[in-house]
This record gives sequence, structure tokens and C-alpha cells, in this order.
Amino acid sequence: MAQLKVTLVKSLIGAKKDQIATAQALGLRKVGDVSVQPDNAATGGKVAKIIHLVEVSKA
Repeated sequence: MAQLKVTLVKSLIGAKKDQIATAQALGLRKVGDVSVQPDNAATGGKVAKIIHLVEVSKA
């Protein structure tokens, strides 16, 4: 199954509460944290919500 590597590149300080919760659900807490997630619709929706805070690449 395809995987996505999601990296938090911007701080969560000043982000909306729901965006912070989404980042934490992806396992991202500090700048530089990396999480490998399955490439599916649920992950795509989470990434879309915080796309301005993360970098996404194929794992």
C-alpha cells in the first residue's frame, strides 16, 4: 500500500485549535517531526486541512 511522509515545517503556534488537533492526530507535535501515513482519503483530508504547515512526499 502507498505511504505518505508528512513533515511539520511550520510551528503550530497561532494555528486554530482544530488544525493543532489535526496535526497531533497525524503524530506531529514539534517542527521537524515526521510521520508516515497510509495514502488514503482520510489522510488526504487531514493533510488538506493543514497543508500550509506541512510538506508531503511519497514514502
